[in-house]
Amino acid sequence: MLIRDFTDRDVAPANELTNSFIRDTVVHFGFTPATDEEFAEMWRQGRAKYPWIAAEENGRFLGYAKAGVWRTRDAYQYTAEVGIYMVENARGKGLGSQLYIELLERLRAAGFHSAIGGVTLPNEASVRLHEALGFRKVGVFREVGRKFDAWHDVGFWQIDLVSA
Repeated sequence: MLIRDFTDRDVAPANELTNSFIRDTVVHFGFTPATDEEFAEMWRQGRAKYPWIAAEENGRFLGYAKAGVWRTRDAYQYTAEVGIYMVENARGKGLGSQLYIELLERLRAAGFHSAIGGVTLPNEASVRLHEALGFRKVGVFREVGRKFDAWHDVGFWQIDLVSA
């Protein structure tokens, strides 16, 4: 598997993957799929500060990991929110861990102090991934998202990038 910088050629497959999570799951709380142009603009707006990386195998897009704004006030500038999306047949093989490890290394190198991952609950695979990489559970917000006619809890996991 090749892990590399996210590029323009990743926009369409990454957006298609993300849109499948929007349409079919509660993993992503969006309701409206993005166009490739909207997705590209979201990536381009933050890429100078926040890394995005892609995974591929034999030229086939497998997924991506991204970092972005945790909160907008100045004091939060050293904390990033992170997320990962993998195509279905690439999940459960350790590829997501490799992708996430690289993302966390890039955040460390860029001077970030911590990273936060949000997980719609229940989601055992995502919880296992975060905890295996050293994230610790810091809290759960109950029934904060409503999608597909049901309320959903969101848990948050945090990793200290300085000492981890």
